[in-house]
Amino acid sequence: MPTQHFLTFFFFLLFSCNTLTSTSSPSFEKEETYDFVRSIDPKLLHLNNQEKLSHFRFFWHDIMSGKNPTSITVVPLPLKLNTTTSFGLVNIIDNPLTLGPKMSSKLVGKAQGLYASASKDEFSLFMAMTFAFIEGKYNGSTITILGRNSALNKVREMPIVGGTGRFRFARGYAQTKTYQYDSQDTTVEYNVYVFYY
Repeated sequence: MPTQHFLTFFFFLLFSCNTLTSTSSPSFEKEETYDFVRSIDPKLLHLNNQEKLSHFRFFWHDIMSGKNPTSITVVPLPLKLNTTTSFGLVNIIDNPLTLGPKMSSKLVGKAQGLYASASKDEFSLFMAMTFAFIEGKYNGSTITILGRNSALNKVREMPIVGGTGRFRFARGYAQTKTYQYDSQDTTVEYNVYVFYY
């Protein structure tokens, strides 16, 4: 190939690449502002309805006894740590949620997640769990709780940080009271107040 043809081909290729790059992708500044965040019409997400507030009441069963526990210790207490608050303990849960306080009561969902003893000075748990409902029109929808549970207080309060399905954009709080406790199993009453669309 003569030098002249090679140079012509080379400049043509260089010009083509430059043209493709400049037309196919916007400048970095435009790309950053448009692709990272943009306003949308709430109706696109079916948010044209008025926000609702509902109260859910159910019982949470933390079962560590028997052959089929729903709460498993994955990080036991460190042997070298002398603690009265179980500081450092972590449990993974798949706890039943029932309408009444007995395990034979109707199952309405599961609480899935973890709790950890997160205080050296008092028995206080860090709770990170999702209520996965199976009942009626809420079947397949979830509510997520994330917060501090001062487990020895008579009434505790934790925030709702979100949800899915019918509970998209959920916010609110859960109040809890211990209904029954023994050395391994605990039943807790949950009153959940949630705003959603």
